[in-house]
Amino acid sequence: MSVNETTHSDKFVWNRQVYNRLKLALSLGLRRQFFLAICDDLNLRNQVAARLHSTLAYPVGQVLYQPSEAQEDSTPAYPRLVTLRLNLSDPNPIAQINQWLLNYPPPIVGASKDSPGKSLPIPGFQIVGVEQLTRQPVAIQRLFLHYLRLTEQHLSSPESSRFLESSLLLWIPRPWLYAIQQSAPQFWRCRTGVFVFAGEPTPTTNNRSSPERLSSYKSLDLGSLDQSGLEESLSQLDFDFQSQSPVNRGQKIPETPVSTSEILMPEAPQEEQTHQVSVSETRLQPELTHISKELTELIQTTINNTDPAIAQNRDESVQVQQLLEEIDGLHLKQALPETIAAAYHRLGNLYRLRIEQGQANLENMMVAILAYQEAITYDETSPHVPDILNDLGTLYWMLYRTPPNSEEGQSYIEQGIEFYQLALKLISPETHSETYIRVQNNLGTAYGDLARFKNPVKNWQLAIAAYTEAVRLRNNMEPLKYAATQNNLGTAYWHLAQHTQSAENLHKAIAAYSLALNYYHPEQEPLKYGMIQNNIGTAHWNLAQYDHPTEHLRLAVQAYGEALKYRTPANVPAACAATQNNLGTAYWQLANQPQTTKEERQQFLILCVKAYEECTTLAHSLNEESLSFDIFATHNNLGLAHYQLATDQYLHGDKASRSQHLEAALENHLQALNGLNQQQESYQTTFTYIVKTIRAFHNELGIKGQNLALSKIPGHLLSEIMPKL
Repeated sequence: MSVNETTHSDKFVWNRQVYNRLKLALSLGLRRQFFLAICDDLNLRNQVAARLHSTLAYPVGQVLYQPSEAQEDSTPAYPRLVTLRLNLSDPNPIAQINQWLLNYPPPIVGASKDSPGKSLPIPGFQIVGVEQLTRQPVAIQRLFLHYLRLTEQHLSSPESSRFLESSLLLWIPRPWLYAIQQSAPQFWRCRTGVFVFAGEPTPTTNNRSSPERLSSYKSLDLGSLDQSGLEESLSQLDFDFQSQSPVNRGQKIPETPVSTSEILMPEAPQEEQTHQVSVSETRLQPELTHISKELTELIQTTINNTDPAIAQNRDESVQVQQLLEEIDGLHLKQALPETIAAAYHRLGNLYRLRIEQGQANLENMMVAILAYQEAITYDETSPHVPDILNDLGTLYWMLYRTPPNSEEGQSYIEQGIEFYQLALKLISPETHSETYIRVQNNLGTAYGDLARFKNPVKNWQLAIAAYTEAVRLRNNMEPLKYAATQNNLGTAYWHLAQHTQSAENLHKAIAAYSLALNYYHPEQEPLKYGMIQNNIGTAHWNLAQYDHPTEHLRLAVQAYGEALKYRTPANVPAACAATQNNLGTAYWQLANQPQTTKEERQQFLILCVKAYEECTTLAHSLNEESLSFDIFATHNNLGLAHYQLATDQYLHGDKASRSQHLEAALENHLQALNGLNQQQESYQTTFTYIVKTIRAFHNELGIKGQNLALSKIPGHLLSEIMPKL
């Protein structure tokens, strides 16, 4: 395979594709594979290497090995990918790999009285740090190339190198690629694949003193997830993380008024906004030779990216360094595995606390994940293992929710689910009731997110089963958490109703929401109370499409009205606008029910217009990204309501009143058109509304009315409109 310079104009897409190919190649676990990853940008290199390690090092199913015989002990976890930094004093990758394997030989699993068991597979290895050779003497650089030339001899002599049973990924910048091609042709010929990442070169002279922020770097945009915010939530996963309301992009309202929904969704954990700050020169001292280089470098990044002027940050940095030195010392003294595991557990908890306090960035999560994985590796019989597995599940779930959202979203959720399932295998509701309930609740949330990627019916059913188990055991022990889980159970039923047995599942959703509502008093929890009322209204609106429409639409109006007592413009303006939008839709549909009298129809349409107008006025005072509904669709719906008030022959209105409603209809359709792209289907629909409204001006008010309408049309649209009149 030849290496060509990429001329791809979109580096994000290019790097995402290269990353996916590289991850697939490594995950296959084939023997004797030599991969070269070409990357001049060290920040990008660090991000990709760290993500590969996080995803591939500890496949969830192998974190705990449960033997077939119940009386046997389980075997410690073993990594499937090892990250090593090149030893600059003796840059021999193969020797480093062999030394690692001598120190950490693959454990034997499945041993019993009748069977000797078998060894776990030898892991793959990725080696970073080749770029630092540029700063070494020429003799060291030549020695590195010499070691690579010996690779062919190692291939012909398997007994000299166990690493050949697995794969090697070598990270190098372009200058070293050219050097290898020229000076180590044997190694170049042995390559299995070359993966070229696009990015600007990073000066190696500044590498040691500049922070390498994984979360703030954008060159590896692995894709974006559709976080369609149909719902809100009372609580996120049971991880005691503080959260903020997510930015929800809700279900887009169709052009004829249809309700948008805000059923419950677990809130995204709070993400710290990263800013460039002055860099502390604090380095981890002394050299930590017995701890994963990836872990220590990630921790160094977290230390460098905190403000040293803040006393709390200084204290935390000192605490982290002391703990790392303690862990390194325990390794050096060959302390008991459970002692080492306890130290790693404390390290994970320290970073977990950071995340709970709002610092939910990628680096902190990855440090917590690696520390917890090490804790389980050294002592999988610890009584803390179920809680650690729950926390690992939640951390992987958080990776899915943490920008840059990526195509890894599904795999992160699936990994989180496997951790939760492993935790449930180790505990029972009788012996670990609190942990068991927490894991079941989290499992329900994770299955709900997985339903966005595949098998929605199956995964929403699994979410319902998990939530049901949680509420069964929680009962009234923890009233607010019980209510939150009932709330999420209602969400799951609502989503399942969008796919199967709609009426039945919507009835169950309303029942769950109503149970949750009993535990929230509007005086004490006004926002949560208002949010559940909104969700009850939306569930009734949905149910009106299948069963007793007038009855359920009236119940929806009642619930939305109750919600608006607490979802006010001053308290939660975006949520208030969304509920007003829903209320307008419910009134519109009530007005058009066959059983509705003409007097009620006019009143309902007037109330519809009022709700939509309050919605649009409030929405335009907010950032569009904070809205969970399509404001331009709402303008169209408002236009349609005004149009019906002007043209419905059963409604009473004089000429002046009809003119006012038609002018308002035209104004709203024009405002909607102004916000739409000409290529959108909704643009053409809105254009049709405008033409229809101009014709109504003529029909209701004559040629004078038509001229009035045309005077309001922007000049560039007249040439398109006139032929259609």
